Amino acid sequence: MNESKQLQRRQFLKQTLAGAGLWILPSGIVSGKSSPNNKLNIALIGAGGRCTAHYGAVSGENVVALCDIDENHLAQAATKFPGAKSYSDWRKCLEHKGLDAVVCATTDQTHAHVANWAMLRGLHVYCEKPLANTVEEARIVRATYLANKGKLATQVGTQRHASANFAEVRRLIREGAIGELSEVSAWGDRQLRRPGYLPAAGTPPKYLNYDLWLGPSPLHPYNPGYFAGKGPGTNCLSWNMYWDFGSGQVGDMGSHTMDLAWNALDAGLPTSAVATGDPFNPDVSPVELASHFKIPANDWRPAIRLSWYQGGAMPKAPIDSAFRGVGHGAMFTGSKGILIADFGSYVIIPKGTPASARLSRKGVKGGYNFQGEWLAACKGGPEPACNFDYGGKLIEMMLLGLVAYRTGTVLDYDGAAGKVTNSATADALLSRTYREGWPMVG
Repeated sequence: MNESKQLQRRQFLKQTLAGAGLWILPSGIVSGKSSPNNKLNIALIGAGGRCTAHYGAVSGENVVALCDIDENHLAQAATKFPGAKSYSDWRKCLEHKGLDAVVCATTDQTHAHVANWAMLRGLHVYCEKPLANTVEEARIVRATYLANKGKLATQVGTQRHASANFAEVRRLIREGAIGELSEVSAWGDRQLRRPGYLPAAGTPPKYLNYDLWLGPSPLHPYNPGYFAGKGPGTNCLSWNMYWDFGSGQVGDMGSHTMDLAWNALDAGLPTSAVATGDPFNPDVSPVELASHFKIPANDWRPAIRLSWYQGGAMPKAPIDSAFRGVGHGAMFTGSKGILIADFGSYVIIPKGTPASARLSRKGVKGGYNFQGEWLAACKGGPEPACNFDYGGKLIEMMLLGLVAYRTGTVLDYDGAAGKVTNSATADALLSRTYREGWPMVG
């Protein structure tokens, strides 16, 4: 990365996180839409694919702008929102007059850019996960949000958080159902193996703006395989494992599953990280990975070890049947027992339970309207649960784990400064270089 640009970004973070307020916006709710009865003027950026899952939630508002690099997606969205103006470039879409809020469902490599640019224009933001692809991106987005907290409503699209089971797991942990916490793990079993970036194959179809799809990422030749996914939200499985486009399962299901643990911990940023996994591939993020973090103590629990496992790596099972049927889950270890949860159920295993014991999981039904929570906050309601402070710290930790994996060393991390203090190589991997015209602060 250009040294002056890196210095500029870190100076931005230092000043905003320290409360200097370089980007603090005017007082009050920026859009002025403070009444629950008023309708928001919303732009859908990345209007097809995953964004179709939000059509119903925003249909009661004024969707005034649509943006997508695929003209077919724009045409599809226009049938639902015929009065909206269409854009292919999100940078131009953000200049649409009268906007109040943005739903970002673009490819991962532009999530942080869209979110940060939008907030700097005084717009509320709902951003699909992952919120960022590098530690530095997560910190820039969080810094902008914190400088404008109370004025901008933000939400990371980890919609499973709305499940009543998340709240129940948190309640049980906080009320001491398993005693004092000592260790927490989360895991996911998805395995998508790729040898490397796809080779050049054909030319982009006329309806697809491939250069805008690449966005800030380095140039890679077009291959239709990057667009092979079928159905809303699944196309990411064609490209998110490549370093220049995503962060693999760390950013994908890791964002969802670690949230199950994060919600219960009231955690700050880690003080150290170490990780092991598949042999390093400069093109593709690891399938198998085990990341471990030291999380500082807070006012109700001691310092703990927090781990993320994926792609076949798993924590040690406390009894034979502990993880049966739990493809994505979390395990909380305490002085009195263990709690194991997935998105909709949990089980408590008291200390001393025989290894052969049969478990009976408790299903927890219900939840709340996740997108509706954000829309209400845009109009002056309570702050959303997965705002860019909460979600920003979660993904910063997870991405730090990938840096530890790439260097193969135990990293000492200064969360206040956003700096690895014992490895210049690792510290350099906290950020990345962007193509000309795609800055994070724009």
